[in-house]
Amino acid sequence: MDLPATLFSEAGQGVLLALAVLGLYLTLRRAPWVRLRAPAQLNLLLGFGVGLMLMWSMRAGVKPGLNLHMLGAMAATLALGPRFAVLALGIALSGITLNGAIQWTDWPINFVLMVLMPVGFAYGFQRAVERWLPAHFFIFVFVTSFAGAALTVMAQGLLASAVMVAAGAYSAGFLFTEYLPFFLLLGFSEAWISGAVITLLVVYRPDWVAAFDDRRYLLDK
Repeated sequence: MDLPATLFSEAGQGVLLALAVLGLYLTLRRAPWVRLRAPAQLNLLLGFGVGLMLMWSMRAGVKPGLNLHMLGAMAATLALGPRFAVLALGIALSGITLNGAIQWTDWPINFVLMVLMPVGFAYGFQRAVERWLPAHFFIFVFVTSFAGAALTVMAQGLLASAVMVAAGAYSAGFLFTEYLPFFLLLGFSEAWISGAVITLLVVYRPDWVAAFDDRRYLLDK
């Protein structure tokens, strides 16, 4: 979902701009930059940014703001950690903006709703699973990676739709019947693609997955 700024009032745009600036500032201030001294970690961050940019470029939609595309927030959060995931999705958002898919005036709105919110939800879901479910490899793969990816993209769709209803861009009835049902299909696809990426990384390069700890998920299991 790529939301144009024209759907929102000037006051709404101002609020979302402030949230975007605050979120970006906190991310840059608290990111564990020392990790990027390892070339593999820097390459992973840039690789996710470019890969997500290409994935976000493949989209479908018929009305302003009602575009559908894969998100990749859960995969980025698990592999990079939440702060670098924000940077990776921010790189992807900047890439499609440079390509002309959206305008620069739309960037703050989409940064909040397509980057900060889904990464925050993905990280919250990850922590909830770690707290309430057993520390098991298959829990990490099938619940956190697969189910979490689907729930993240559906939550993003619900929030963005609620914001558009609050802004008066579309009616709740129209979005509920003509738009939100597609997020069920999108969630299924998101689960398979994001889950498969994390599974492959965990199997072949577990050191590239920030959320995965061999001692927690494999030892004495």
